[in-house]
Amino acid sequence: MDQEKSSQTSSCMDDYDPQSLSIDDAIKRIQSAVTPIAEHEAVSIKDALNRVLAEPVHSFINVPPYTNSAMDGYAVRSSDIPLSGEKQLKLAGTVMAGKPIAQRINAGECARILTGAKMPDGADTVIMQEHVTITGTHITIGNRHRAGQNVRHTGEDIAQGQMVLTKGRRLTAADVGLLASLGVTTVNVVRMARVAFFSTGDELVALGTPLKDGQIYDSNRYALTAMLQRFGANIIDLGAVKDNRRDIEETFNTAARQADVVITSGGVSVGDADYVRETMEKLGRINFWKIAMKPGRPLAFGKIDHCLIFGLPGNPVSTMVTFYQFVLPALRKLQGESATEFMTLQLPCVTPLRKTAGRVEFQRGVMEKNRAGEWTVKSVGGQGSHLLSSMSKANCFIILPMECENVEPGTVVTVQPFCGLI
Repeated sequence: MDQEKSSQTSSCMDDYDPQSLSIDDAIKRIQSAVTPIAEHEAVSIKDALNRVLAEPVHSFINVPPYTNSAMDGYAVRSSDIPLSGEKQLKLAGTVMAGKPIAQRINAGECARILTGAKMPDGADTVIMQEHVTITGTHITIGNRHRAGQNVRHTGEDIAQGQMVLTKGRRLTAADVGLLASLGVTTVNVVRMARVAFFSTGDELVALGTPLKDGQIYDSNRYALTAMLQRFGANIIDLGAVKDNRRDIEETFNTAARQADVVITSGGVSVGDADYVRETMEKLGRINFWKIAMKPGRPLAFGKIDHCLIFGLPGNPVSTMVTFYQFVLPALRKLQGESATEFMTLQLPCVTPLRKTAGRVEFQRGVMEKNRAGEWTVKSVGGQGSHLLSSMSKANCFIILPMECENVEPGTVVTVQPFCGLI
């Protein structure tokens, strides 16, 4: 009986397993199980970088708030621009940025004006200082000028009442600067997702502890910490848990009470000491646990009450690949972010790639420019799921579809840059 069961169980090394879920189906199942966080909080814009807006932001002012000069030069009336030849205008004053003048510019007059200074009444055009001739208290201008040139009009960038940032936007540095330009001091953002995580394995040793025979350092927790910090989560690190049912069950219960999401690494395969999937089934429910991909087939997803559970595989590259492809989009939706998909490119691959049909592969690659200045991609070399150094060397994933086999140099492939993930 046991031998028969073993012969029917697909290994993570198999290239085809009819019981494995496709990547698209797995993402759809995960996304349908995610309910965005409803709680909001007000934060200072100094602390708003990377936070997700809970409501749209509208401008209470015009930007710019007044019509001003885009150049250092001379403010003139467009009616004074000669149709042919040249014309002399009398200097009637100087306008500095932040120091407007009440004087009106009349016909035949002009004012010296600096960039950002408010346009004086009567003037509607700015002529660059390099395009005039100065003679005492007069300037001479030619006929090659356009009415209204070099002027920034009131509300030209943003009109009062205009929506400038949408709900669900993850705020960038430019967004923070934009908010400051509007005089906004605080914004309403979605509460940060609470994410608890732990590693499993008797072989795992904490940093700072000398390794004994058969032990390794727990790299996955630090990689997960870094990825979650980059995303912007409220992190709950529950450490490394030994491979026994009781400890894993207690840790799951602790995690699910505190967090919106629980992430584990290791213990989701079919080994004798792989208790994560078993515990997920006992405490909650599992949606699926095998995906037709490499690396990262044994990924368990489910729920304990309202808490999302991701049981990631234990090999370090598999942990990172599955986090980026499945956990990160779920976290984005949970956080209320409007954008959940990642950018991909089509680039020629300059190195051969080995692959067997049956699974989608995420091979580590390096995007770089060739001598002609064209972007290409190449393999980093070894693609084993234990080779964490390959992730450090790479700056992208080369995504090879399920039916794809060996790739010859020059073939155009789908590339997912890391800059779109983290």
